Amino acid sequence: MRTIHALALALLSLPRLAATASDFPRLGAQAERELRAHVRFLAADVLEGRAPGSRGGQVARAYLASQLEAFGYLPAGDNGSYEQKVPMVGVETQAPARWSFSGAKGQLALENRRDFVVFSGLQQDKVVLPVSELVFVGYGIVAPEFAWDDFKGLDVRGKVLVFLNNDPDWDPQLFAGQTRLYYGRWSYKYEMAAQLGAAGAIIIHTTPSAGYPWEVVVSSWSGPQFELPAREEPRVPVKAWVTEEAARKLFALGDKSLEELLAKAKSRDFRPQSLGVTTSLVLENKLSQVEGANVLGLLPGTDEKLKEELVVLSAHHDHLGVGPPDARGDRIYNGARDNAAGCAQVLVMAKALAELPTRPKRSILVAFVDGEEYGLLGSAYLAAHPPVPPGRIAAIVNFDGGNIFGRTRDVAHIGRGKSSLDAVLELAAAQQGRTVVGDPFPDRGSFYRSDHFSFARIGVPGLYFKSGTDYLGKPAGWGRQMAEQWEAQHYHRPSDELTPDWDFSGMVEDTELGFWCALRVANDPALPQWVPQDEFAPAREQALKAMATGQERP
Repeated sequence: MRTIHALALALLSLPRLAATASDFPRLGAQAERELRAHVRFLAADVLEGRAPGSRGGQVARAYLASQLEAFGYLPAGDNGSYEQKVPMVGVETQAPARWSFSGAKGQLALENRRDFVVFSGLQQDKVVLPVSELVFVGYGIVAPEFAWDDFKGLDVRGKVLVFLNNDPDWDPQLFAGQTRLYYGRWSYKYEMAAQLGAAGAIIIHTTPSAGYPWEVVVSSWSGPQFELPAREEPRVPVKAWVTEEAARKLFALGDKSLEELLAKAKSRDFRPQSLGVTTSLVLENKLSQVEGANVLGLLPGTDEKLKEELVVLSAHHDHLGVGPPDARGDRIYNGARDNAAGCAQVLVMAKALAELPTRPKRSILVAFVDGEEYGLLGSAYLAAHPPVPPGRIAAIVNFDGGNIFGRTRDVAHIGRGKSSLDAVLELAAAQQGRTVVGDPFPDRGSFYRSDHFSFARIGVPGLYFKSGTDYLGKPAGWGRQMAEQWEAQHYHRPSDELTPDWDFSGMVEDTELGFWCALRVANDPALPQWVPQDEFAPAREQALKAMATGQERP
């Protein structure tokens, strides 16, 4: 049904979007030079990995703001500046070298980083987990629309919950089959544990279920973790990941079989299982107040009515800073592809939009957001404090991780079939002689892993695409192999650096594509919409209703 709705919306949109090849902009060789130069600066060692609030992060923000000013964008941040301050709390947990558990089969001590990572869910100096029972809750999902409830009303207050990663993916009739929904994200697991009053939450890592190896978990969750300041929302005191082998040992400690309980979890009839294992823990935290910032620039629209609405171009400017050394002794997590490349693409698009003989009808908001690596913090803050009400934001076009391997015949649309933006992207790709395909790695839940998701939650349709995997001049399967190899060897590691073998030609094409899509949306009188029944459609309807009735929130 969703596909039919999406197709209908696309067909309705095509006459309005009709274009010829002469209408399609080409950014030219200069774009490649600009992309490389921006990446070279933002990913340089001197910026020390651009962690939120760090000196390198501040330099990156100043660079981005200076570029927007040079392009002619107006400051859209606080007090006439280009920065919207994002208050953050840094929580650096002093994790114990070993974590002890007791069960029917005796004692077990897991080793930090080899078997587990643990961090505080509370913004306080000390977190004490008293002796608590471990309860296996399967996927830990409550989804009435799928008739799925892993908890069955069990009171889990004060328990340590053990979750599987992902969501039910073995049957296309369950959830979305191989396409991971938000229910499968690690953030959802911790949110559920907090809502239910659990004392702790442990997620079992496997590379297939996470989409990345254990080393990425270690690098991502080591050192300071940044959060928005705590409010009244429930929080789970202790958060952790364990390896699959460590989980197997934990289950065996209580005379349980991991494989048997995994099989039981693949059923709507599953009920939480006590593992017969207990644990306690004391975490000492070092807290710091961190001033992050989103860099915001505005290109005013030219239409008397539409200029009050925005098209947002976004990319996150932060990365992981300085962390555990790799085998070479390198401790700087440069984040060249993730996401100096995305920032470079947005800068090139922003410049091109400002240089148009006739500027767009809607206003363009360029947003370089902070804290993405720590849970989409900057975009969440911007979505909660937008410059205009959500109903006046036409769409967000987001860039996160550029193509460094060359040109492709296809475009991977992350979130294909969710909104009327499908038609915009498909028309643009056709002008490049490219075909739009769905997410080549649907099991990774990528739609919920980048900054457009924060805007989707307030109802704003998002366009998030990447080069596909069908590379010109390469054999079948080469693109997928390169993507998986890069993920395994460089993602969230110090080796994510600009190297001489980067091929920017595909990144140029994707930048042209994003420029054209943003321009089309900015000039189209109609607002993009989610397809009926999409999970974010109610939020859009609410935002538009507020706009129509004069009840908009700023």
